[in-house]
Parts: sequence; structure tokens; C-alpha cells
Amino acid sequence: MENRSNYRRFLLLWSGEFVSSIGSGLTSFGLSVYVFQKTGSAADMALVALIGFLPVLLLGPLAGVIADRYDRCRLMIIGDGMSAIGLVYILACMFAGKDGVFQICTGVFISAVFSSLLEPTYRALVTDMLTKDEYSKAGGMMSIASSARYLISPLIAGLLLTVSDVKLLIIIDICTFALTIVCIASVRKSQKSARKKKDESFIESFKEGFMAITQKRGLIVLIAVSAVMTCFMGAIQILVEPMILDFQTSKVLGITETVCASGMLVSSMIIGVKGLKKNFSRILSFSLMLCGICMIGFGSREDIYVICIFGFMFFFMLPFANNCLDYLTRINIDPSKQGRAWGLISFLSQLGYVFAYAFAGILADRIAIARNVGVGRGAAIVIMISGVMLSLSALMLLRFKSVKELEKGENNVKETDI
Repeated sequence: MENRSNYRRFLLLWSGEFVSSIGSGLTSFGLSVYVFQKTGSAADMALVALIGFLPVLLLGPLAGVIADRYDRCRLMIIGDGMSAIGLVYILACMFAGKDGVFQICTGVFISAVFSSLLEPTYRALVTDMLTKDEYSKAGGMMSIASSARYLISPLIAGLLLTVSDVKLLIIIDICTFALTIVCIASVRKSQKSARKKKDESFIESFKEGFMAITQKRGLIVLIAVSAVMTCFMGAIQILVEPMILDFQTSKVLGITETVCASGMLVSSMIIGVKGLKKNFSRILSFSLMLCGICMIGFGSREDIYVICIFGFMFFFMLPFANNCLDYLTRINIDPSKQGRAWGLISFLSQLGYVFAYAFAGILADRIAIARNVGVGRGAAIVIMISGVMLSLSALMLLRFKSVKELEKGENNVKETDI
């Protein structure tokens, strides 16, 4: 890793990912609305999300190994560019009039397979480019880019759907890939040296990545707790749209999601400018506990203003939790092993999303039938229950001293060895 700061190059790379996030958000929003209006089922919406998530989850560890063996910028260009194939397939099916849930799931799956390269590669590349003191600020900027799909995309998509249909959103998303690839290529051009292929086998690389994340008890606890928490947080991510669409239009849904996600923008800007300096484990627990409380309020009433208030606070707290998780992990893993480590961490910590995506929609539909209410209220009940469980899990995190020990960084490996 280079010793001097490369923050300007990071900002160029970040700009590409920011644009890509907006494009992906347009397609995600448009397909969610389209599937719900076509089927009226929260389970079908969740199925599309699950199909799009599984390849990223399952291929993450492999993508992490690849990120440590080959040129990371080139891998990001391949991942971003080839993921457009799935969107082109969906678009072709829609123009041909064969736009069922099966065809949409197929296209989403193809796109997700190539997108699986991006997260571990991107995170490892950021570690390559920046100094330790810049990690927290970069984490705030990365949260802003991530929030774009929730902050900017829903508003744009909701307005465009009033004058056009989902095909326009997909076309715009495909076009954003070009600008993203240009940004990544510019960063690669200024790199002093490309990552060289390693002689070790993939099995050996997996083992090294596994050892990197199991060398400290705190990392194991952090990953395990994260897996539980993603299960509960996944409920609101997958059920917010059927909950609101059950009593409002897609335009109102887009505006509401933008208002809620603006909380993420505010806190991400604060972190991006000032960064977090200490007490990462406490901030992590406190922010996740508040997220759970906000989920309870979010589903409490079929009132768009109440939803906006609690949604804003939920998204406001998320970047603090994400930044703490990112920082505590990044400073405790050797930079040369970051790619494979992030791939495994993403796989293990996000297993909870699989359960949320697989069962939250089905549970919402069944609760609606059992209580003789709309799908939206069934979704709201699932969100509130998940909020209670998330708050309790966050409080339990405070009991683990090994997590707080992670704030000391790599030099403390022996003190917390298993």
C-alpha cells in the first residue's frame, strides 16, 4: 500500500460508484413497483430481491480471493460492465411482452453474478489507496454513495414512473455504467503498479482469508452479531415498498423513500467531514439500538408523516453503525489480505439477509390473511417485530469486551487470540 494519501483518486473512484448506485437504485425501485403492481404479493417482491442478493452473497468469498490476486480496478470494470447484460435481458423481455417474474428473476440473477466482484474489490482498493487516518472519512463518503440508491433514485424513479414506465429506468441504469467505467479506468491509469497474480492456490487463499478474520475473538463476535442483525434489518429493506404501496401511489413512495434516506445523507456528510475518532464499539451498539426503535415507530401507523419521521431517524443512524463496522474490521486485517477477508466477511455477516428476503415477504402475506388486513399492515407488523429484536441484539453487543479490544488495531492480535 502506498504511504502517501491518494484521497483525490479515491474521490474519483467514489464518484463512479455514486453514479452506479443511483442507476442501480432506479432499476431496483422500478422492478419492485412493477412486480408488486403485477402480482400484489410481498413474497414475489422479496423473491426478486433474494435472487438478486444470493449470487453476491455466495460468490463474495471467491470474489475476495480474486481481488487479492488480480488488478482490482480491472476487476471492477469487468463487474460493472458485464452486470449490464442482465438488465439488457430484462429490457428485451419487456419489449417482447415476456416480462413475467421468472424472466425478471433471470435477468436480475445474471446481473448479480457479475456485481458480486464489486464489494470486496472496492473495499480492498480503498484500503490500498488511503492512509489509516482517512479510513473513517472515506467510510462516510462510501455511505453517501450507498445512500444514493435510497435518497436520489426513489425520487427520480417515482417521478419518471408518472410519465413513463420501468423500461426507461432500466435504460438509464445501463447508461450509468459507461460513466462509472470511465472513472474506474482513470483511477487505474494513475496507479503506479497493477496487482500481480499470486502463486498460491485458491484453497490456500481461502484459508489465509479465513485466518485473517478468525485471528481475533472480537472479529468473530462482530461477524456473528452482524449476521443476526442483518436478518432483522433486512425486514424493513424488503417490506417498506409493499407497506407503503398498499395505501399510496408509487410517486408518494418515491418521495417518502427520499425523505427517509436523507437522514443517511446528513449523517454521512457529518462523518465524511469530521470522521469518528473513538468509542467505535459503543457507537455501533447505540446506533443499532436506535435503528430498532425507529423500525417500531416506522410500522406503528399507516401515516405517511409518521413513516417519514421514523424513517429519517432510521437512516440517520445507519452510517454510524456501518462506519464503525468498517473501521473496526479494516484496521484489524492485513492490507494484503483485505480482498479475501472482505469477501468472507460479507458472506458470513449478510447471511441474515437471506432469511429476511426468503421469509419476510411470506410472513407478511400470511399475517395479512390471518388478521384479515392488507398486505401493507402485515408488512408493518413484521417490521415492528424485527425492530424489537434488533434493539435487544444491539444491547447484547455491549457485553463483549473483545469487540472493544478491536479499537486497538492489528498490534493487539496476541492479546485477543482464541
